[in-house]
Amino acid sequence: MTPLVEAVRLDKRYVDGPTVVRVLEELDLTVGAGDRIAIVGDSGVGKSTLLHLLGGLDRPSGGHVLFDGDDIFTRTDAELAAFRNRTLGFVFQFHHLLGDFTALENVMLPGLIARQPVAAVRARALTLLERVGLQERLVHRPAELSGGEQQRVAVARALSLRPRLILADEPTGNLDPTTGEEVQELLLELNHEQGSALVVATHNPRLAAAMGRTLRLAHGRLGDDRQAPPAAPLTRRGSAGGGAS
Repeated sequence: MTPLVEAVRLDKRYVDGPTVVRVLEELDLTVGAGDRIAIVGDSGVGKSTLLHLLGGLDRPSGGHVLFDGDDIFTRTDAELAAFRNRTLGFVFQFHHLLGDFTALENVMLPGLIARQPVAAVRARALTLLERVGLQERLVHRPAELSGGEQQRVAVARALSLRPRLILADEPTGNLDPTTGEEVQELLLELNHEQGSALVVATHNPRLAAAMGRTLRLAHGRLGDDRQAPPAAPLTRRGSAGGGAS
């Protein structure tokens, strides 16, 4: 069976005058449908760079990223943007919500960009916002939400088009421990329900432990593969209301 995503001899270099910084060096990674993978490693080692390449947010210096066996970087920038919107979901350390849009409008945005019927897009967004406990915050803008609520909206937005792969870059890194754990549980619950693959870059040991595999990025390559028992579906301990950031 063809893997969902393959990174093949992936290389990323940055040039600063006479200095060449090689962040990723002939890196290989295979992600199957429904896989949960944590990428851990020291700050500045290239975890975010790897996720950006897997998601087509940046182009590699060498190597390939294959999705369903096709190299995503043979696409034009416009084709790559359309591919990202319909196939991938992103959650970042900072929510990147549009400040002039309400919570509901932010979650609807990917579906509207994909030109799906407005009624269906709105219904999906309402369902997701209720699922993350923000049914009373639909018309609030990001500045009117707590950090935890902002990140819940970001999770709902990432799942709005039922992506086949979710890429999460330190999704709890900007939150206090209690709120971070609530967002972590929501992300894992919704991912489990939807059945998409999930790749998370994190310094959070609890989040890494909840994933199926943990890979350590060092010196441009992945290693220290740890196989773990499949994570059981999580049950939140309390209300899904937003916590403080």
